[in-house]
Amino acid sequence: MFGLSPGDHVLVVAPHPDDETLGAGGTIARLTAAGIHLHVLAVACLTQPRWGTPTDSRLRHEEFNAACDVLGVSGRHIAWSDDHRAGDLAGHAAELVRLIEAGPDVSLAALEPAALLIPAAGAVHQDHQLVHQAGYAASRPSGALRHWPRMVLGFHGPEDHAWSHQFPRPSVWVDVTGSAAVKDKALECYARELRDGNHPRSLDRIRALDTAAGASCGAERAEAFVAYRMSC
Repeated sequence: MFGLSPGDHVLVVAPHPDDETLGAGGTIARLTAAGIHLHVLAVACLTQPRWGTPTDSRLRHEEFNAACDVLGVSGRHIAWSDDHRAGDLAGHAAELVRLIEAGPDVSLAALEPAALLIPAAGAVHQDHQLVHQAGYAASRPSGALRHWPRMVLGFHGPEDHAWSHQFPRPSVWVDVTGSAAVKDKALECYARELRDGNHPRSLDRIRALDTAAGASCGAERAEAFVAYRMSC
């Protein structure tokens, strides 16, 4: 897959715990099943009401770890939890680039991954836009002494499909038919973060988006990505 070999490392940068599963859960599960070492850096987590349901960072950590276990993720880390940076990513843009570039344990410098997955440009949520910009900057080629991934792909959240007015056209589709059940199970770990009915974050709508992406590549279910770099 993507020219990756068993033992290669892939880093996924998610603005918050759950974005990795919403945007790329099927692809993550397919990669880990193929022997690729997947690592997820979730940038920020806050104790605050969401969707009218009280939550706290402890629960978000538990949900994140449970979903990562389901997906087969090797390394995972929530960087900024209930601190001043978590609530103000815009005010810490330079620090956010450094976190992705050279943070401890789960970063480009620590892992030297072959591929990086980040939120795609044009996201409807401001935090997602900021993480996209930081990930794009952190992965820039800048000399022989600094590692940079040969592949950079952007993933979409379900709200992007529904509400973004700058939705970029995807250029890469991944058949996740065989890993869709794993993605669904991981999404169930985030039940408190999902919505009911016709909201884009409902399980039915997320499955429908994957089905629509599948129609673009002749698969039952797929995930779509924007390619920012693909090299061998």
